[in-house]
Amino acid sequence: MTGMTTDAELRELTVGTGAGGEQLGTDMVLNIGPQHPSTHGVLRLRLVLDGERVVSAEPIVGYMHRGAEKLFEVRDYRQIIVLANRHDWLSAFANELGVVLAVERLMGMEVPERATWLRMALAELNRVLNHLMFLGSYPLEIGAITPMFYAFRERETLQAVLEEVSGGRIHYMFNRVGGLKEEVPAGWTGRARTAIGEVRRSMPDLDRLIRRNEIFLARTVGVGVLSAAQAAAFGASGPVARASGLDLDLRRDEPYLAYDQLEVPVVTRTAGDCHSRFEVLLDQAYVSLDLAEQCLDQVDRLTGPVNTRLPKVLKAPEGHTYAWTENPLGINGYYLVSRGEKTPWRLKLRTASYANVQALATLLPGCLVPDLIAILGSMFFVVGDIDK
Repeated sequence: MTGMTTDAELRELTVGTGAGGEQLGTDMVLNIGPQHPSTHGVLRLRLVLDGERVVSAEPIVGYMHRGAEKLFEVRDYRQIIVLANRHDWLSAFANELGVVLAVERLMGMEVPERATWLRMALAELNRVLNHLMFLGSYPLEIGAITPMFYAFRERETLQAVLEEVSGGRIHYMFNRVGGLKEEVPAGWTGRARTAIGEVRRSMPDLDRLIRRNEIFLARTVGVGVLSAAQAAAFGASGPVARASGLDLDLRRDEPYLAYDQLEVPVVTRTAGDCHSRFEVLLDQAYVSLDLAEQCLDQVDRLTGPVNTRLPKVLKAPEGHTYAWTENPLGINGYYLVSRGEKTPWRLKLRTASYANVQALATLLPGCLVPDLIAILGSMFFVVGDIDK
C-alpha cells in the first residue's frame, strides 16, 4: 500500500487486536452477496462489522443489468407486456396489468366489464402465489425446510388453474390493451373455485406449522423493527409497510378496476418486526383467496366480450399519464409518456421492492450477523424488481 493510510481506512482494514494489550480498531468490511440464498436474486450488501454486530449497511444494487425501462422505448405496446411481467417474476400478472392500465388510461379506453372482473380474480390468485413463495422461502432461510413443501403444494394447486387459463405457469402474458388475450375455457371458474377451496382448507397446515413455532418466534419477534415513520420516509408499501402500522392499500384507498365494488379488508400489525411482516403476508393470502372467489362470482353473472377490437398498429395519443396498482409486494407505479407513436417515449417504473429494500440501511445497523438473514428475508423483495 502506498501513501498515507487514514484512520478511517485503518479502522476498516484492521481485524483483530494489537500487540501489547492495546485494542486496535476491529471493524471488518464484509460482503454479503452478490449471490446469497436469501437475497432473491443478485444483490450485494456491504456491511461494516464490529465483531458480530453490524455497524453500517449499504445495499448495492444494479448487478442484474436488466434495463427494462430503456427496452420499453423500442417495443410497441403489445411487446412491452412480455418484458413487464418479468421484473418481479413472482407477480407477473400484476406487472402486466399495471402497464395495460396506463396505456388504456392514456387512450381513454373502456374495458369490457367481464374482462375487468376476470383481471381482478387472476390478480388476486397471482397475489396468493407470490405470498406462498415467501411464506415457504422465508422460514427456509432461517433453517426451517418443511414449510417450503407445504407452500409449494398450495402453489401447485393454483398454478394449475392459471396455467389452464393462460398457458403459462410463471409468465402469463394474458393481459392485453383493452382486456384479456381470450375468453377463459368452459367451466374454468368452477375449477378455479375448487382450487381456492382446496388451498383454503390446506393453508392452516402451513399456518400451524410456523406462525407460533417457538424457534421461529425466537428468530423473528422484536428483530428488525421498522417504525411507521421510517416506513413512510423510505416510501415502503405493501406487507412491509402494513406490518409497521401504515394502513394503506390502493385497492381500498384509490380503487382501480372494480375494487370499489368490493369490501377489501386490509391486514395490518403495529410491531414492525420480522414476525409482523410474516403474519401480514400470511393473513393477506387468506384475504386474497376470499376476494378471488367474490370476483369469480361476478364473472359467472356477466356475459359479453373480454377484449376490445384494436387496430393492427396500436398508437397511444400524445400525452402522459400515471397508473399505480397494489402489487403483491407493494405499490407499483407506471409513468407513461407518449409522443403519439407505436412505442412509448418513456415508461418509468416505480417498483415496490426498490423502495422497500432501501430501508435495510436503517434496519441492519445494530443487529447481529445471525439476525441479518432473518431481516433481509422479511423484506420480501425480488431483485429483478429493484434492477428493473
